[in-house]
Amino acid sequence: MNDQPSVRYIERTRQYYRALGYERDYRWARNDGQPFAHLKNSLTETQISIIVTSAPPGNWSPPENAPPKEVWSGATQGSSAPKSLYNENLAWDKESTHTRDRESYLPINALQTLKNEGLIKGISTKFHSVPTVYSHRTTIEHDAPEILSRVISDHADAALLVPL
Repeated sequence: MNDQPSVRYIERTRQYYRALGYERDYRWARNDGQPFAHLKNSLTETQISIIVTSAPPGNWSPPENAPPKEVWSGATQGSSAPKSLYNENLAWDKESTHTRDRESYLPINALQTLKNEGLIKGISTKFHSVPTVYSHRTTIEHDAPEILSRVISDHADAALLVPL
């Protein structure tokens, strides 16, 4: 059993912004509509698509050569699947965790194991990444519809959201 306490991310973010001198807490995005739905079939009949927030793999040096902040897709199969993704430019707790384990933010092998064990139907041939742009409007009006379009074109039945 893991004796290390979990990271209280939202509270830690509030404290971080307050320490920077912001008077108002960060407003987390909300969608009061219906962004989620019950599965139509069992997991054994469900094709899963993975959605992440990391950038394409590479050795960028932000901000001059930073990757574009746009939706992109990558392969989940064989040698085409990336060994890692670029995420050093994102704001995450680099003292409490790391991203050296690709499975922690792009769980291709874990889902492949579930498929091999017959617990899910399969994994889409592509995963998709939505950029971290901190704009509710951009996320709702541009990025979310683009991700949905890609998941539908992959014939996925469900999406696993894995934010960094």
